[in-house]
Amino acid sequence: MWQESGKVFTREDGSALHPDHVTDAFARLAHGAGLPPIRLHDLRHGAATLMLAGGADMKLVQALLRHSSLAITADTYTSVLPEVAREAAEAAAALVPRKIPAEEDRPSVLPASSQGEEE
Repeated sequence: MWQESGKVFTREDGSALHPDHVTDAFARLAHGAGLPPIRLHDLRHGAATLMLAGGADMKLVQALLRHSSLAITADTYTSVLPEVAREAAEAAAALVPRKIPAEEDRPSVLPASSQGEEE
């Protein structure tokens, strides 16, 4: 009967597997599936990268990865996705009004009391 331990990789009795055993098993499965060589840890990095590219909040990704601080997550992943940074900059720029108001709608640069007076 399966024993719940809170760990990801265990034996049926809940005892931990040796990390090398999990790594070797993953390598065999990936090779058998015709995948390029990839480390098991790369899947974690890839999942985080895809979450952020998909618009997930950095704080959510930090929690899922169990990083001790948001700074670790941000430092690791913000440089990975320059296209995400570009999209964020373009989204921010889209919020800036671009319509030039008509002459009569423009605010005066002179205080109201000075308008029409000559120096």
